[in-house]
Amino acid sequence: MELNLNMDLGSKSKKTSFDKQLKYDLLIIGSGPAGLNAALYGKRKGLVVGVIGKKSGGQVIDTTSVENYLGFEYKTGEDLVKEFKNHVASLNVPILGDAEVESVSKVGQEFEVKLTSGEIIKAIAVIVATGSKPRQLGVKGEAEFLGKGVAYCAICDGPLFEGLDVIVAGGGNSAVEAAIDLAKIANSVTLVHRSQFRADQIVIDKLNTLGNVKVMLETDILEVKGQALMSGIVVRDKKTGVESEIAANGLFVEIGYLPNSTFLKGTVEFNSRDEIKVNAACETSVKGLFAAGDVTDIPYKQIIISAGEGAKATLTANDYINRMK
Repeated sequence: MELNLNMDLGSKSKKTSFDKQLKYDLLIIGSGPAGLNAALYGKRKGLVVGVIGKKSGGQVIDTTSVENYLGFEYKTGEDLVKEFKNHVASLNVPILGDAEVESVSKVGQEFEVKLTSGEIIKAIAVIVATGSKPRQLGVKGEAEFLGKGVAYCAICDGPLFEGLDVIVAGGGNSAVEAAIDLAKIANSVTLVHRSQFRADQIVIDKLNTLGNVKVMLETDILEVKGQALMSGIVVRDKKTGVESEIAANGLFVEIGYLPNSTFLKGTVEFNSRDEIKVNAACETSVKGLFAAGDVTDIPYKQIIISAGEGAKATLTANDYINRMK
């Protein structure tokens, strides 16, 4: 007798729609790498899973190229998200797209997730995987040249600028470390910051040893310029008021990220950056409420790490759900 190991995990010929009246075993908020992988693991565990996602794919969809995700030598962000979504769709996981969560409340032994539409969806356990968004400079041309020279992740997009001239905006550890990494492959790196360094002295000392790096402190970035692609930036020396232009092929904005966690303020414990505090098992300060990916306080905001954290969160949530049942 043959054993069907796939059991009833789903069929591509059958589509499952999101049922707002159903009480889910596991409700996942967010449809980026962490959320989608959490859903995949939940479905394979035999849980009744639902996903609420405002922006399918999260930040990955805006990434020019991905060359550090195991199994794919190169993918555009859009193509990688397509792979994720197709995999989850093959298991018929219901996804409520273009929906936004207003709040999450624990009522007795279950959770009520309230949408901005006023609708309430119930679940035994919830995973928050809403990710983050890069903090922007807010200058003219920044949005226009996104993906055409302007980037927010040196690890992700740095290899595209090999042998070229680039600029790093920021003065904290992430900016200085990005400049150090980019100096290994770029022709030149100019680090521009509006005040003094906030980075640790040890990384500043390392930066100062690099011959192809120039540092401009007390300097405001006013505009990103170019035509089809970015060609440089306009800056102003804060001490003299003199404006000048720096020619460059790329601008890496490394001034931090803003976690998409506002709707949980007062519900779970945050750190000083408003990231959700989790332990090694992705548990938050509220039993039954888990979190994974860039919205949490885990270090290294990378696609593969977020996906792994999503899997971990579901495995922990599955144990919790089994105990509750």
